[in-house]
Amino acid sequence: MKRTNDLGRDPILPLVLKLAIPTMLAQLVSVLYSIVDRMYIGNIHGVGDLALAGVGVCGPIVTLVASFASLVGLGGAPIMAMRMGEDKTEEAHSILWNCFALLTGLSLALTVVFLLLKDFLLMWFGASHATFPYADQYLTVYLMGTFFALLSTGMNSFLICQGFSGLGMATVMLGAVMNIILDPIFIFIVDLGVAGAALASVLSQAASCAFVLWSLLRNKTPVPLRKRPFAWPVAKQALTFGLSPFLIIATDSILLIILNSVLQWYGGPGEGDALVTCATIVQSYFLLITMPMGGITLGCQSIISFNYGAGRTDRIRKAMKCIVGLCVLFCGFMLLMTHLASPFFVSLFTQNQVLAARSVRFIKIFTLGILFLGVQYPLVDETTALGQVRVALFCSLFRKGIFTAGLFLFPYFFGAEATFLAEPLADVIAATNSTLLFARIFPRTLAFRERELSEQAHSVR
Repeated sequence: MKRTNDLGRDPILPLVLKLAIPTMLAQLVSVLYSIVDRMYIGNIHGVGDLALAGVGVCGPIVTLVASFASLVGLGGAPIMAMRMGEDKTEEAHSILWNCFALLTGLSLALTVVFLLLKDFLLMWFGASHATFPYADQYLTVYLMGTFFALLSTGMNSFLICQGFSGLGMATVMLGAVMNIILDPIFIFIVDLGVAGAALASVLSQAASCAFVLWSLLRNKTPVPLRKRPFAWPVAKQALTFGLSPFLIIATDSILLIILNSVLQWYGGPGEGDALVTCATIVQSYFLLITMPMGGITLGCQSIISFNYGAGRTDRIRKAMKCIVGLCVLFCGFMLLMTHLASPFFVSLFTQNQVLAARSVRFIKIFTLGILFLGVQYPLVDETTALGQVRVALFCSLFRKGIFTAGLFLFPYFFGAEATFLAEPLADVIAATNSTLLFARIFPRTLAFRERELSEQAHSVR
């Protein structure tokens, strides 16, 4: 297993590209988990639109469960990268094992809790009596694979933070390709319908989980997965560090739940299900933007964290410029694709011409502010990589607060369809706020690290 990236010495732009592009592609491929499921489900003869709405209600719950992988993986991986940058290998080993133990325990607990609460959650989060049976079938099967979902995603962060971006991409692509192959088999040939789509996802995630654990167990890995005593202080540090990305992802799920509930409430019987179906398609498209961009920013966190630990603040400044620039370029490309390709994208989900036309219009509204999102994402994620968790969390929750206000106010004054305006409003205001805060805090954080290292060197002399 060759480690292809030297986080402390490789030229910054090539290093950013080598880490960002594989993780971006991996996240893009991972979107196919949900998109392929929804595409096939939307084309089930006779019930496709209702089944798609049902699975759309499950989406935020599935994301909420998966967010616990971020709590541990995105909390522990930057700390581990810092310890590697400080050449504290034994501490890095301890972080890896403790995070593995946390993910294992969390996955078992979450499986039990969500299986017990699923009926209540589905009806509360936007299912109607017509869509509940489809939502229930999908979620029940999916929750049985929680262990594989959390371990494959959470432990993959520790593979990427050691410089193995290619293996990190392979982990995700393995599961996604399997899902694409198994979906039509289980949905149509075996005739399992919605449950077949969930079963395909579970088996695919199991394959990804096996691959990432095998990769981390190899002796050639700089910090391989080896048993260590469980240390609560180490686990607590990872959980504290991961609180920001966890809340960012978890609150995304809550916002989608509110979105579905508001659309059902203001849409009323019949129209509410149609709007939730449109929202499911819109969110599927939006994932094509946010997931790959998250791959860029999260994949490059190891550069920021490693060099912060090593005291190479000059490399951090260069990396930040490259990461923000790459995200804005990506969002510009996706804005162009929105106006060129969204009708084709929507046609993959539904043959209902009225639903298709409305979905295309809603996609164009929802993505109006994505250039600003290209600034928001890297500032939040790389601020987390520097250890400024509270600042990153504030910036993220500020955006979600604006979005929530829009979800309630726009439909109240302008009708149910105006709900989709909440996203561009939040993107513009939040990116402006994050930029102003970052410009103030970023120089201070780097100056503090420089003084800290200078004092340590002086004390040694």
